[in-house]
Amino acid sequence: MTLIRWEPFRELDDVFARYSPFFGRLAAARAGAPEEGAPQAWTPVANISETETDYLIKAELPEVSKEDVKVTVDDNVITISGERLRRAEHKDEKVHRVESFYGHFARSFRLPEDADIGAIQAESRDGVLKVKVPKMPAPKPKTVEVQVN
Repeated sequence: MTLIRWEPFRELDDVFARYSPFFGRLAAARAGAPEEGAPQAWTPVANISETETDYLIKAELPEVSKEDVKVTVDDNVITISGERLRRAEHKDEKVHRVESFYGHFARSFRLPEDADIGAIQAESRDGVLKVKVPKMPAPKPKTVEVQVN
């Protein structure tokens, strides 16, 4: 018989980690995440929507310049990657607490079959990266008259 150590908050940590990146940070801290100030990986949130003509991906990238973001498509998978750099603090500023995550990030999404990967456009403004993926027009049905011999 194997004894398993009971940890009363493990189930709660699992629930929080599944449903919110913020709560996942708390669980990671309990599990021995790097110390404050140490570089950590982070995952920006993204919203995906669709219109008749386009798919739209909006990724929240606060304090990330457009030069630090890369958007690639490989085998019908779009990847948004980059790095959120920690800027130098002012000498007259005393930092009391830093809850922001810095470091490398990457998010990947499989594109639908009707995505026109050759016409993808991306724009970064006000901390939000908007990636517009146009849809290829559906082929129009052709009516062909066949002569009967």
